[in-house]
Amino acid sequence: MGKVTASTSKTIAQAPDRVLAALADYETVRPRILPEQYRDYAVVEGGQGSGTVVQWILQATSKRSRNMKMSVTVEGMQVVERDANSSLVTTWTVAPSGSGSEVTVLTEWDGAGGIGGFFEKIFAPRGLNAIQAQTLTNLEKHVH
Repeated sequence: MGKVTASTSKTIAQAPDRVLAALADYETVRPRILPEQYRDYAVVEGGQGSGTVVQWILQATSKRSRNMKMSVTVEGMQVVERDANSSLVTTWTVAPSGSGSEVTVLTEWDGAGGIGGFFEKIFAPRGLNAIQAQTLTNLEKHVH
């Protein structure tokens, strides 16, 4: 069993504080920027920044879905989501870039062992990268 990672970055022409605030807003912004692979999105606790708990079903492929229950912390210029149902952690990092921001989303989890783990390590990041890229594009549209 090895660590599986997926990471995607995008430059957004907005100030880092504005982008970070949008990412940490699970009440109004997140439901608007999540692509169709996210179903049954709900805020369980909070809604703004640290202490927020959200849940959804991530329909990664037509045959693969995961129930996610994420606890949120905001640490400096990072929003970190930890899944209560697995080892999955997603970290959103916002850094200054020229007159805007570079936003990187990194998702990591402990992969399966054996041949299934081999294929998971190859194919899961590709699918998740596409979902991350769409989320970042939607974020960019929202903050403009």
